[in-house]
Amino acid sequence: MTTSAVLFSGGLDSSVLLAIERRAHDAVWPIHIRVGLAWEDAEARAIDRLLDRSPFVGRVEPITTLTADVRDIYPPSHWAVTGRPPAYDTPDEDVYLEGRNLMLISKAALHCAKIGAERLALGPLACNPFPDATPEFFDAMSKAASLALNKPFSVATPLIDKSKADVVRLGLELNVPLEATLSCMNPQDDDHCGLCSKCRERQDAFKAAGVEDTVVYRSVFKA
Repeated sequence: MTTSAVLFSGGLDSSVLLAIERRAHDAVWPIHIRVGLAWEDAEARAIDRLLDRSPFVGRVEPITTLTADVRDIYPPSHWAVTGRPPAYDTPDEDVYLEGRNLMLISKAALHCAKIGAERLALGPLACNPFPDATPEFFDAMSKAASLALNKPFSVATPLIDKSKADVVRLGLELNVPLEATLSCMNPQDDDHCGLCSKCRERQDAFKAAGVEDTVVYRSVFKA
């Protein structure tokens, strides 16, 4: 039996990734890691909605929630802690959270060892500009985790050659309920704020894919 774990946030990319892994493996474990950031409660509710729907309900393992609190590193004024993210038209680099993938993979790898999963899947895309989202980094983490755990372990990135518009199209092919996903850094009662750069990325992706995005945006950005 093949077993995979997926870092799962309830967002567009990780939801499509979970559907891909579900098709390819006998058992798939979604993992949500809470680190003390402002949007995590809304993520958890999105996860509950998604896992209660096809193609996930009854087809993946129950969600595992882990913690790795960064609020002893980030100051209380940090935008990701306060929930005041960079603006709609800011570059991706402005939302970089230093070493985030290093921390998430390390914590998840320990859980994978416990449940017998030798593969951890993440959802970075081709456009990701961050230093901890490169093939070289993921290869290095695979080797380091294998050495540390004394067993084969791989960090997989099935979407790393895809654009976000590609992910939208894949989601439709895999019957992922895209309207239930959450891609926002400042959700308002579980609706998308419409004013952060993650909302802009999502809107641009649906437009590029020629697909209607039916989620609620609380505000409309005006240049």
